[in-house]
Amino acid sequence: MTAAKTMILVVDDDEAVRESLKFALELEGLEVNLCSDGEDVFLHPALALAKCLVIDFKMPELDGIEVLQGLRSRGLNLPAILITGHATSALRQRAASAGALAVLQKPLIGTVLLDSIRQAVRAC
Repeated sequence: MTAAKTMILVVDDDEAVRESLKFALELEGLEVNLCSDGEDVFLHPALALAKCLVIDFKMPELDGIEVLQGLRSRGLNLPAILITGHATSALRQRAASAGALAVLQKPLIGTVLLDSIRQAVRAC
């Protein structure tokens, strides 16, 4: 019997980013589910099974921090990593206050995302 794969939920409004992250993370043995916007997260059937959330900051409707705040208000405290094109110290502070474990700046170089996911999953 094989061990269950760690399930990650990736949330990004850019389809190319979503699909490339899914491809790269699945190559590393992770199970990846996708959401195209922040509102989809709350209703996604895999949310209860996710071990980590990778979420884009800048999305229409709800941004990544608003999604994290919404999850926390519902009692869902799964580890989260915020990805953004422009990581400022103010954004890092807001993300930490919302419960993000890390803020990573795009483009995601090397194994920075994978390393952050592994650290987040180990921490919970």
